[in-house]
Amino acid sequence: MQALPQRTIEPLGVFHPGEQVAPGPALVTGLRHINQPLYLMTQGRDCRVMTGTSGTPMESAEGQVFNGVVPACPLQSLGDPAFCRDHAIRYPYMAGSMAKGISSVPLVEALAHSGMLGFFGSAGLLVEEVESAIDQLQARAAGCAYGFNLIHSPNEPDLENALVDLYLRRGINLVEASAFLALTPALVRYRTHGIKRDAEGCIVTPNRIIAKISREEVAAKFFAPPPERALRELVAAGHLTAEQAKWAEEIPMAQDVTVEADSGGHTDNRPALALFPTIQAQKITFQKQYNYHQSLRVGLGGGIATPASAAAAFALGAAYLVTGTVNQACVESGTCDEVRGMLAETRQADVTMAPSGDMFEMGVKVQVLKRGTMFSMRAAKLYELYRAHGSIEELPVDERQKLEKSVFRKSFEQVWEETRSYFTQRDPRQLARADRDPKYKMALVFRWYLGQSPVWANRGEPDRKLDYQVWCGPAMGAFNEWVKGSFLDALEQRRVATVAWNILFGAAVLTRAGQLKRHGVRLEDEAALAVPMEIEQIKEFLS
Repeated sequence: MQALPQRTIEPLGVFHPGEQVAPGPALVTGLRHINQPLYLMTQGRDCRVMTGTSGTPMESAEGQVFNGVVPACPLQSLGDPAFCRDHAIRYPYMAGSMAKGISSVPLVEALAHSGMLGFFGSAGLLVEEVESAIDQLQARAAGCAYGFNLIHSPNEPDLENALVDLYLRRGINLVEASAFLALTPALVRYRTHGIKRDAEGCIVTPNRIIAKISREEVAAKFFAPPPERALRELVAAGHLTAEQAKWAEEIPMAQDVTVEADSGGHTDNRPALALFPTIQAQKITFQKQYNYHQSLRVGLGGGIATPASAAAAFALGAAYLVTGTVNQACVESGTCDEVRGMLAETRQADVTMAPSGDMFEMGVKVQVLKRGTMFSMRAAKLYELYRAHGSIEELPVDERQKLEKSVFRKSFEQVWEETRSYFTQRDPRQLARADRDPKYKMALVFRWYLGQSPVWANRGEPDRKLDYQVWCGPAMGAFNEWVKGSFLDALEQRRVATVAWNILFGAAVLTRAGQLKRHGVRLEDEAALAVPMEIEQIKEFLS
C-alpha cells in the first residue's frame, strides 16, 4: 500500500492575514448573513471570505487554503431557546414594564406582533385603567405573548391584591414582578393559583412570574419555592388545597429572574459585570438544591440599548435581555413628544437619583433625567424636610411658602384635598392612617408632587416642564450615540420594533465579528457592522 503524503494542517484560530482587515463589502455582507456560516480562506497573502450559500471550503478555488469558519448565529440562538419556547415568542428580547402606562398598549402590541415580549406598565394606574388595557390587548394581540406589571406596593397591599384579583379573573398568566423587597401574599397567591398535576404527573402552573431583582437576597426568594408560611395562609383562606400547597413546594417562585443593573426607575445602580455572574452562580446553586423539573433562567436588563451592550449581555450568558428607557423614547410609548425630545438629547451623564414616590418614606430612590428639569432637586428637598420634621405644621414658615409657591403651586390644604380624593377611591386605609399619624399625612402630601410629576411629563403639560419626572438610565445616552447620523436619529423613526430588531441583529453581527477576531482577523471599525437599518433591510439578510 502506498503511503499517503504528509500534510501540515494549520489549526483553526491562528489565521493572521495582516494587522488589520478593512470591513469591505464582502466581509460586511458575509457577517450580516447571520443564518449562514462564514468561511475564511487565504490565497497568498489575501484574505477571502465565503458564505454558506456559495459553496463549501472543499469547493473553493485552486490555491485557496481554508483557515477557519464563523458559525451561523440566528437571532433565536442568542439567548436560551427554552425561554422563547416557554413564553411562545420567537426572539429572546423583552421590553420591561414602565409605570403609568409608559409601556403602553401600542408598545406592547407592536412587540407582540414582532415575536418579542412586552409588559404593560400597570404601576401607578387605577385598577379600572389596567382592565381597560387588558381589554385592548386581548382584542388587538390575540394569540400573541405579552404580560402585565405587578409592582411591590408596601404601603398599599389592598391595591396589590386588587391587581392580582384582576389578573386571575381576566386570565393574565404572565407578570413582571418589580421592586419587590420581599414576597407578598398577593404575589404567592398569583403564582400558585390553579396549580395542578398533568396526566404524566408533572406539576403545571398556569401563572408565570418574571422577577426583576438587583440584590442576591431578593433573588434567593424568587429562586426558592413559595414560603411555607404563605402556603399555609393560602390554604387557611381557601385559595389552595392542602394537596396544591404540597405541590407548590416543588416549584420556584419565578423560573425566570431578570438581573437589573444600572437602569432607569427603581435601581441600585449595580454594575452588570459584577452582579450578573453572582446571580448566575446563585441560580446554579438553587437548581441543584431543589432539582426543579424546569431549569431556572437568568436574563439581564439595565444599560442595554445598543448592539454592543446586547452582545455583551448574551456573552455573559443571559437567557434573554430586557430593555427599558430606550423604549420610552419610541413613538408608541405612553409619554409625550416633549419628553421624547428630551430623551433624544440625553447623554450618559444627564441622569441622577431622586426619591421614589411609591417608597418615599423608606428612602428608596429612582434614576431620572436631570437635564432640563428640576424634579430631582425638588424631590430631594421634600425628602430632607420629611426626615427633619414630624408634621406639616412643624415646617418652617419660609420653607412652607417656598413649597406652596414654587413646587406645589397651590396651598397645602388644596394638595391634601386632592390627595384625600385620590385615596378615597384608591385605598381609603391610607387616609385613616394619615388621620392618626401627622408625619404620614405629611408624607402623603409630599408624595402628591412625586406622583403628579410623571403625569405632567406623560401629558406634556408645558407649564410644568421643570417638574417632569422622567425615568431614565445612562443607556439612553449610549443609544443616542449609537444612532447619531442614522435614520433612528429622527424621533418619528424610533419605533419600538425597529429599535428591537436593530439591537438584536446588531448583537448577532457583533458576536460573529468577535468570533472572527478569535481567528486572528482584526477589523478596523466594528461599529460600522452594526449601523441601524430598516426592518425590511435586516430581514433580507435573514433569508
